[in-house]
Amino acid sequence: MDAEQVRDRAQAVCDALLASDVERATADFSDSLRQNLGQIMAQLPLPLTEATVESVEMGGSSYTAVLLLLGESEVRMQTRWKDRDGHPTVVEVSHVAEATIEPEPLEGETEAEA
Repeated sequence: MDAEQVRDRAQAVCDALLASDVERATADFSDSLRQNLGQIMAQLPLPLTEATVESVEMGGSSYTAVLLLLGESEVRMQTRWKDRDGHPTVVEVSHVAEATIEPEPLEGETEAEA
């Protein structure tokens, strides 16, 4: 398994989600993830208008692919992929929380006044 294979499979997940084909979108999911599909699907902004693979990175014995999913809102889902019987398999899915950026205080203002 390499980054290109993971990117291809992650794009296939995106394409299937765009087509509202949940069975095809979850074809590469592990058995344990398939048992919890309701929790995963509830996090998605369905129906989607756009779905892309934002990044693929190797970390230890797995790859992490971040999917950018657009619908009524914008959601980033982090998927962790491992080789299972010679096939890239999603073993973990999580919602990527956006970092909150605090505004800097204006010149002459203390943080308590901001």
